[in-house]
Amino acid sequence: MSARSKARKQCLDLLYEGDIRSLAPADLLALRDVEDDGPDSRPVREYTKELILGIAEHRRKIDELISTYAQGWDMDRLPAVDRNILRLGIYEILWRKDLDDAVAINEALNLAKEISTDDSATYIHGVLGRIASIRDSLAI
Repeated sequence: MSARSKARKQCLDLLYEGDIRSLAPADLLALRDVEDDGPDSRPVREYTKELILGIAEHRRKIDELISTYAQGWDMDRLPAVDRNILRLGIYEILWRKDLDDAVAINEALNLAKEISTDDSATYIHGVLGRIASIRDSLAI
């Protein structure tokens, strides 16, 4: 697994925990981002920090896009893990200029297959593919 893939997984863990505990992921990041050299230390990766802070900055627009393009599902009905995979994927597609859309979508699908269900991966692929296809027409 690449370093960026591990960072995405760490980001998803923080997003999911924030969702479940009703805490801002950026606040969780601040709690986790401590200097600890002990044997059990798990430092927060730099790319994880970039993702969490970027998603926090654009969260309102990201959630608006999910509500609009996740046909048949409202934000509260989406499984928390799927909702957060979508947040991560949408952020990378729309705001990470150093990343190809296909990579962002593939990484989101890998997370869904690993952590959620095959049905979720298909659904997430559809939503992210739609957003990638209309990116130039979106006001972001």
